[in-house]
Amino acid sequence: MSEIPPSPPSPPSSLHGLRFAFGTLTVLPVRVTRWDREAARAGMLCAPLVGVVAGALAGLLGAALLLLGAGPLLAAVCAAAVPAVLTRGLHLDGLADTADGLGSGKPAEEALRIMKQSDIGPFGVLTLVLVLLAQVAALAEAYGGSWARGVLAAVVSAASARLAMTLAARRGTPAARPEGLGAAVAETVPAAGALALAAGLAAAAAAVGGALLGTYGAVRTAAAVVLAVAAAELLLRRCVRRFGGVTGDVFGALAETAGTAALVVLALG
Repeated sequence: MSEIPPSPPSPPSSLHGLRFAFGTLTVLPVRVTRWDREAARAGMLCAPLVGVVAGALAGLLGAALLLLGAGPLLAAVCAAAVPAVLTRGLHLDGLADTADGLGSGKPAEEALRIMKQSDIGPFGVLTLVLVLLAQVAALAEAYGGSWARGVLAAVVSAASARLAMTLAARRGTPAARPEGLGAAVAETVPAAGALALAAGLAAAAAAVGGALLGTYGAVRTAAAVVLAVAAAELLLRRCVRRFGGVTGDVFGALAETAGTAALVVLALG
């Protein structure tokens, strides 16, 4: 009787996490091989890495345009467009839907229904316009300083945006609905792991900022990460009180809020 060949070893959870993170948070052609709580936990812990990649692509595009003779404003517009393209605009759509839900003044169930509608209301439109203007203005300020400042701002912003999503997936923050991406990733990340990741990202940002811009650059870059997370946390708590938990739209809103806050801090001074 012939022996049954052993089955090939399954990829480690870290690889499943990377696939989950890049497959759900970007349009890059990455196949998600597992869709369970363990893969979701690993994926959300890998989310800031997705931000680093997206931010690097955005920042380098802006830098290339500067080197080709474009002005800081055009470089900023193109850099701001890259994360939107890489997410099919889902984070921006989530920001608009969350703004409509919060601004509706309706009970939680009705607000969640409003957020699921395909159209965008006045609160969503106004929020999108202001946020995109702030992002472009802050990136233009950074690129006006140097291409290195522009790339650093784009990377820190995108990484902070995904870090906010990791923190929102920590245990103790429930899902508002039993279905959807929000329910798939809600409460998958240990709080200690999320906080350690946040501290590590702030330290890494400070190191890179210090190497490129000196001591003040290190402080400002670390502050950008910390204040971005703080802004997202305020919105998260508001959404949990208002909707009873998080949804996929809320995750998108948190990402855009944190990313914009980081850019604004980096534009100061």
